[in-house]
Parts: sequence; C-alpha cells; structure tokens
Amino acid sequence: MFAVLKTGGKQYKVQPGDVLRVELLAVSAGDKVQFNDILMLGGDTPTLGAPFVKGAAVQAEVIDNIKADKVITFHKRRRKHSSQRTRGHRQKLTLLRVTEVLASGADKSGVPAAVGTAAARVAAHNATPAEAPKAKRAAKKTEA
Repeated sequence: MFAVLKTGGKQYKVQPGDVLRVELLAVSAGDKVQFNDILMLGGDTPTLGAPFVKGAAVQAEVIDNIKADKVITFHKRRRKHSSQRTRGHRQKLTLLRVTEVLASGADKSGVPAAVGTAAARVAAHNATPAEAPKAKRAAKKTEA
C-alpha cells in the first residue's frame, strides 16, 4: 500500500520503509510524527481525496535533522561595472523513515501531527501572548 502525502509545499509518494528528506519540521531525532494531509491512497482499491482522504495518515520516525548540499549562486555584472558576488545556501531538512500507512483511524493513533518550523513559531507566538512592558515616564524637575 502506498500514499501520496503533502508537506512543505511538496508531494511525496511513500510506502512503509521509505526514507525521505522533507522541509525542516519542529521535531528532534527519535520522535514519531504523523502526516494527515494525504492526497491519495493506493493499493488494491485506490482512494482519491477531495482534496484530502478523511481519516488517512502516514506515520514516520525522525532519523535526523540535516542540511542539504550547498547551492552556490554567482552574479557577475559585465562591461563597465566589473563587480561580482557569490552566495551560498544550504536548506535545512528532516530525514524520515516511513513506518506505517493508515487508511483510517488516524485521529485515534495518539501520534502528534508533523508541524513545520514556521507553523510552530506562529502557533507558539499565538498561544502565549507576550506582555509588552509599559514605558515609564521620567518625573519632571521643577526649578525653584
């Protein structure tokens, strides 16, 4: 049985035992996560979601948080300017091993849902509103 899941703006076709690299998730090595955005389940009877398959999930174990290979961008301004710039970027990724594809009963599994780092920061920010300190005014000096 295989599933097509969506995470980090990308779609992955997975089956139990697969190892995949996804955009960075807010988890640490050894944790179990569950992907609930399942677009399709395949096997003997394929199931298409509209847009997602209800009750379906993919469970995975986090192997490690890694960095991808460096991508180098080089910009050169030709002719009279004679300037150039080199920049590098390494995308942060999470390495996962798919353990299970659930066709139903995802809400009862008890495994936490996979959350990206950006979504985790927003949720943490909204959950605990920070109180801004009130500005104190300095007392005016009166001249006698």
